[in-house]
Amino acid sequence: MASESHMPAPVCLIENTGGQLTVNQEALKILSAIKEPLVVVAIVGLYRTGKSYLMNKLAGKKKGFSLGSTVQSRTKGIWMWCVPHPQKQNLRLVLLDTEGLGDVEKGDNQNDSWIFALAILLSSTFVYNSMGTINQQAMDQLHYVTELTDRIRATSSPVANELEDSADFVSFFPDFVWTLRDFFLDLEADGQPISADEYLQNSLKLRPGISQKDTNFNLPRLCIRKFFPNKKCFIFDRPTHRKKLGQLETLQDDELDSEFLQQSTVFCSYIFNNSKIKTLQGGIKVNGPRLKSMVLTYVKAIQSGDLPCMENAVLALAQIENTAAVQKAVAHYEQQMGQKVQLPTETLQELLDLHRASETEAIEVFMKNSFKDVDHLFQKELAAHLEKRRDDFCKQNVKASSDRCSALLEDIFNPLEENIKQGVYSKPGGYYLLMQKMQDLKKKYFQEPRKGIQSEEILQTYLKSKESVTNAILQTDQTLTEKEKEIEVERGKAEAAEAAAEMLEKMQTKNQQMMEEKEKSYQEHVRQLTEKIEMERTQLMAEQERVLALKLQEQKELLKEGFKQESTQLQNEIEDLKDELKNSKMSCILS
Repeated sequence: MASESHMPAPVCLIENTGGQLTVNQEALKILSAIKEPLVVVAIVGLYRTGKSYLMNKLAGKKKGFSLGSTVQSRTKGIWMWCVPHPQKQNLRLVLLDTEGLGDVEKGDNQNDSWIFALAILLSSTFVYNSMGTINQQAMDQLHYVTELTDRIRATSSPVANELEDSADFVSFFPDFVWTLRDFFLDLEADGQPISADEYLQNSLKLRPGISQKDTNFNLPRLCIRKFFPNKKCFIFDRPTHRKKLGQLETLQDDELDSEFLQQSTVFCSYIFNNSKIKTLQGGIKVNGPRLKSMVLTYVKAIQSGDLPCMENAVLALAQIENTAAVQKAVAHYEQQMGQKVQLPTETLQELLDLHRASETEAIEVFMKNSFKDVDHLFQKELAAHLEKRRDDFCKQNVKASSDRCSALLEDIFNPLEENIKQGVYSKPGGYYLLMQKMQDLKKKYFQEPRKGIQSEEILQTYLKSKESVTNAILQTDQTLTEKEKEIEVERGKAEAAEAAAEMLEKMQTKNQQMMEEKEKSYQEHVRQLTEKIEMERTQLMAEQERVLALKLQEQKELLKEGFKQESTQLQNEIEDLKDELKNSKMSCILS
């Protein structure tokens, strides 16, 4: 595999220095080498809440991500650890540990908001880590989720408002996992035991009322419910005595609380089995180079004062990958033609057939490696390049044939030319002897293999160049009458005219073949593009149907809880999504 070298320890991916976010080149180099699809798990939470310990557990290590045991936050920026997936072959598990939110040293909540937003944009599973129970204080500390509409854009469209834009969040947001540390309550409701997931679901219920206090209560809950497609909750007992919390890296398992160990095992098992491959809209699976591109695009946007935009990140990635896809396709074409073509070919059609087979495979390579080719610009670039290479091969084929035929003629006719110079045919009856010899030599020439498409033209050019010599021998041959000489001259002219007409016909046939080949090439591009569009539409419809099902379920819950206004707002999003789905289906049918 391309990424056999394992990271012995985490490295900083996005550095936070003086409130400025920058990308670490060492981390980007590591990502560039990872060709497998990535499962990306990011953890966010207040400082000194044990985030790093959980990430080390996921990495299967006791040490790695720094564990802060004092009030000072240890992790600055976003740290990355790429490890082999413990349960799924040919996947990489990328763990992102973020600096603690609410660090008193920073004094700037905006920086925390960007870290929070980046963790969401980069991950396929987003873990929010907090202490104790889910109460209003915990929700207030999760205010970053209410600011996401100010931090993230789904599309680059200037006409979309924040509400319209955030309606698309659920289509690309990660799964949400809330880990509750040092949890001390019994999990029950109305005297009945409940699961941690049911506890989370109950905690996200809205409160009736229209006061500002009610709005503040409901907003973070509504955002979590609307934005995140799947939600999960885990509770953890305190791992050990408070005084030993600073020694977690060195403590053995038998020194830790048994319930905590069991809870940690269940958490890790869930992440390993249920965390998905990071996927972009259109079903594009993210590997190391793609994650690298996303990091660069998002951080660059933040540095320039813009909002990180999912659509822009995908388009920037598409530019890189489509450029590479053209190069891969061209390289494949060159390799195939290099292996199959032996110049000169006997006929033009033979060369065109080899070109078409190689071109078809090259287009397949491009289609496999490209996406979001807006206006098909990259495919057009590929088509133009392949057309040029076809023409280049045709020119090379003509030259190879011409060189081969010229060499053959020189080799076959050279003894005849020497005899002519020595006057062998400058005698009575010499003309017919010359004509007989030339017929024999032409027959020998035609029997030679692999002369290519210039065989006749080069021969006729050669014969035309010798007309003055043969005419001179004809005119000095005393055995021929003037009438016979005239007949021979006319016969020579007739043969030349016939040869010229034949060459003209061949040229017209060649032009027709080239036109037909151009049309076949165009049709092959259209055929493969149509197949890809249909596949992408099917993928899009599946995504739209998944999002629609999530929104319908959320609307059902809102109605059940009696929140008609929120349900009506969601109904507008549902109608818009239904229209999009209908248009996708119509496009499929019409094509």
